[in-house]
Amino acid sequence: MNYAELTTAIASYTENSFTEVDLATFIQQAEQRIFNTVQFPSLRKNVVGTTAADNKYLSTPNDFLAPYSLAVIDGSGNYEFLLNKDVNYIRQVYPSTTATGIPKYYALFGPTTTAGGAAITNELSFILGPTPDDAYTVELHFYYYPDSIVRGRIASLGAITPGSSYSDGVYYDVPLTGGSGTGAQATITVSSNQVVSATITAPGVGYATTDVLSAGSVIGLSGSGFSVPVNTVNNENGTSWLGDNFDTVLLYASLVEAYTFMKGEQDMMQLYNAKFMEALQLAKRLGDGLDRQDSYRSGQVRVGVN
Repeated sequence: MNYAELTTAIASYTENSFTEVDLATFIQQAEQRIFNTVQFPSLRKNVVGTTAADNKYLSTPNDFLAPYSLAVIDGSGNYEFLLNKDVNYIRQVYPSTTATGIPKYYALFGPTTTAGGAAITNELSFILGPTPDDAYTVELHFYYYPDSIVRGRIASLGAITPGSSYSDGVYYDVPLTGGSGTGAQATITVSSNQVVSATITAPGVGYATTDVLSAGSVIGLSGSGFSVPVNTVNNENGTSWLGDNFDTVLLYASLVEAYTFMKGEQDMMQLYNAKFMEALQLAKRLGDGLDRQDSYRSGQVRVGVN
């Protein structure tokens, strides 16, 4: 089931019409419920990075949600897995930054900051113990949300055509017009009466890399000539692992979200929720059961016969 088929099914089941933005919201909320309930192997990802000498912090990837493991790889390719501890433990065991060596422990820390409190990054980071004494290669296996089945969310914009006669200032959450999609918004900066930057704040849905966007008439943006092409979009084809392999759980989870939005009849809400829970149990059988065992170690499933 792809995105177009899923949205058609939602409208058909509920006998209602929704905006594209609302449909995208229902589906993304449904995906989050599923991904936080079932640990599919498709939610696992790994990345290789490098520590910095005398720096106890290691930044996480932008799409990081939770760790599975963190390992130091030596020059011979051998893996030494670090033990996950609490921040307090690492602070207690290695109270001084002069305690350096090959890291043995790690803990999930908040955004990395300097001694003066200025943020280096808003992403989460790890604190390592002891502080690395060299640049070590590390491999992180982590939990993340895979691409949504929602089609054509803007990921980046291209080179701006600045236009003219705009009023200088910064304009937040400006609706973008044009293109094949809907719902995109951006923060637009005007300097010397020209648009100098446009940063996506709401990716919208249904856009393509051939789209060229502009801005509607809002206060301060009464000039003309500004345009910006869509450079990249997420999931232009509107497919996903969940839609390809377990569409029933995605459909019924989306129906629960849509019918909640409609404030529908209680009996239908109970029906959709029951169907969702039924599909979710089958998904858990796969993700939390079959995908974590084999017949050699666990034996085959047997059903008693009278």
